[in-house]
Amino acid sequence: MTFCLNTTIIKPEEHEKIENAVILLHGYGGDGKDISMLTLNWKRFLKNTIFLCPDAHELCKINPSGFQWFDLNTENERHILIESKKAENKLKQFIEEIKLEYKLKNSQICISGFSQGCMMSINVGLTSNESFNCIVGFSGKIIDKDDLSSRIKTKTNILMLHGDLDPIVPPSSLLDAKDFLIRHKINIETLMIKNCDHHIPVEASSAALNFIKKNLINK
Repeated sequence: MTFCLNTTIIKPEEHEKIENAVILLHGYGGDGKDISMLTLNWKRFLKNTIFLCPDAHELCKINPSGFQWFDLNTENERHILIESKKAENKLKQFIEEIKLEYKLKNSQICISGFSQGCMMSINVGLTSNESFNCIVGFSGKIIDKDDLSSRIKTKTNILMLHGDLDPIVPPSSLLDAKDFLIRHKINIETLMIKNCDHHIPVEASSAALNFIKKNLINK
């Protein structure tokens, strides 16, 4: 099957049946191959799991060799919200294709993302009709709290991680998101990484892996 988004796919070993999926969403200007580097370690501990790392549907205006889920070359919040919802719809179509292809349910799927990919993971994960297994977000934030507040449909467990020296997405975004999610009675765990800027260090990758393992076991 050809998916609606060009996708880097890392399958489990040949003898392993696919029982779970982890969808990894790259950041602004990145691509599926970039974010797929997380799987080099994760796949050893997540047996029977397929990893799907799609390229976003738009070329990045700042970095034409990469992709974007929505344009950040503007400060118009209304425009950003409209474009992010277009990306949401494309991702929801992509997820339905994955479920059909691999005979999976939402409860068998983790959505994870970095930066802009984190923002999309939260929006898609909380506004879909059924809860996903879990959501893991690195160095991201909630795009529009008022909009998301009116559209939340599920209570999927969430882990958010952030570097305390992040110059791109302020570390305060983590605390802001935590407060928002707690008020909406969504289980949220957070980890602030010391001396870390806008990237995914080993500490964050390991914490995310443990969270995903725990949730997949208890699905």
